[in-house]
Amino acid sequence: MKNTSPPQSVLVVDDDRNVLEVLDARLSSCGLTVYKADGGRKALQILKTRRIDLVVSDVKMPEMDGMTLLSEIIRAQPGLPVIFLTAYANVPDAVKAVKSGAVDYVEKPFDGKALTQKVQLMLKEFQGDDRAQTDDPFPATDTDEQLKSPAMRNLHGLVQKVARSSVNVLILGESGVGKERIANRIHQLGPRRKNPFVVVDCGATPAGLLESELFGHVKGSFTHAVNDKQGLIETANRGTLFLDEVGNISHEMQIRLLRFIEDRTIRRIGGLKGTPVDCRIISATNADLVEEMKSGRFREDLFFRLRVVTLTIPPLRERRADIPMLADHFTRQYCSQQEVEPVDIPEETMNWLCDYAWPGNVRELKNAIEGGIVLCRGNVLRPEDFHVTDIEQAGGDRMADDQCLSLEESEKSTILRALEQTGGIQKEAAEVLGISRRAIHYKVKKYSIDAGSIKARY
Repeated sequence: MKNTSPPQSVLVVDDDRNVLEVLDARLSSCGLTVYKADGGRKALQILKTRRIDLVVSDVKMPEMDGMTLLSEIIRAQPGLPVIFLTAYANVPDAVKAVKSGAVDYVEKPFDGKALTQKVQLMLKEFQGDDRAQTDDPFPATDTDEQLKSPAMRNLHGLVQKVARSSVNVLILGESGVGKERIANRIHQLGPRRKNPFVVVDCGATPAGLLESELFGHVKGSFTHAVNDKQGLIETANRGTLFLDEVGNISHEMQIRLLRFIEDRTIRRIGGLKGTPVDCRIISATNADLVEEMKSGRFREDLFFRLRVVTLTIPPLRERRADIPMLADHFTRQYCSQQEVEPVDIPEETMNWLCDYAWPGNVRELKNAIEGGIVLCRGNVLRPEDFHVTDIEQAGGDRMADDQCLSLEESEKSTILRALEQTGGIQKEAAEVLGISRRAIHYKVKKYSIDAGSIKARY
């Protein structure tokens, strides 16, 4: 049966009539209906009288600039995708627009074919979204709605705005704060949510294997390559590629990754044919990439490609107001998964949880809750059920300022106690704290802890 649905429509907005004509010709050749506006006010008039599926707009325009136009579009038609055109000097404005709700931006002078492909991709991904149903097309989950700290409420507000786009995102934060969860949430709230979310642990994958993991290989390209293998980048096509601990990748891999980001084409190891891949890249690290760049260990051009938008997750000690909600959530979750009787957290225990510094962040809290449930008596969690550090020291935040341990002293003491508990074995100490092996290696080095001498005593 012949498809009788009307062609999708695009509104292009630019005060340069030459740009309007180029866009009109390009998009019309793809079978799209194109409406043109030489300014923001005219664009709003067209939006009132025409069904528009996507807007392509310049950022810098007289009378009404792109940001003002975006605000009006969000107010009148929330969920309508907007792509911005911007000169290189105005990229910060475009990034700000993405944080405000735009789906993407393209630098001028733009490649007509690449822009057309981007428009078609966005139209396909947003097709079927009912923008009239709600002012917020990506409502928060119950857990997110209960967050108390302003920092996390602000972060989740940014996540909902950035999720609608396809720009690259760099997530910063200490080990255990939940960077992968935020990355997954961005994916689940965005137009690519029906496609794969592929996680690459750059910190745990040996440098010699990471290239094959990311790009794949052809049979016979190296020893043990007995079959063709699809790489994780190719697996993430039309979805999201999450590069965890991206600061760990080698210089050679940084070059290959940069080349892929620039031309969006991969070539398997030993292969001759390039394969186009469209995936959103979200990366995360607990390293200071600015310092890594200064020292020459991380490429500056790759850094700026990865961090179109930067999201920073605060450590748990800086958002203690969220601890009660998280503790209740992890308790209910574990009891449900393990099919055990509900466990109660009395006020004394909750106060203790809120006072502890949690150097392992949310991951440590989760592990501590689960361990406490196993050890507790009468289905009631008490401070002594948590094997993290001495109760008196953990509650030190209640003392006067001149009696409190500094955050670093508290963290160092916690790591020392975990090492003593495990006989100096860093891997087991990391599991006790609920942090990664890389994180405890970093902390041991940071505080000049002689783990070998601790091990020798046991």
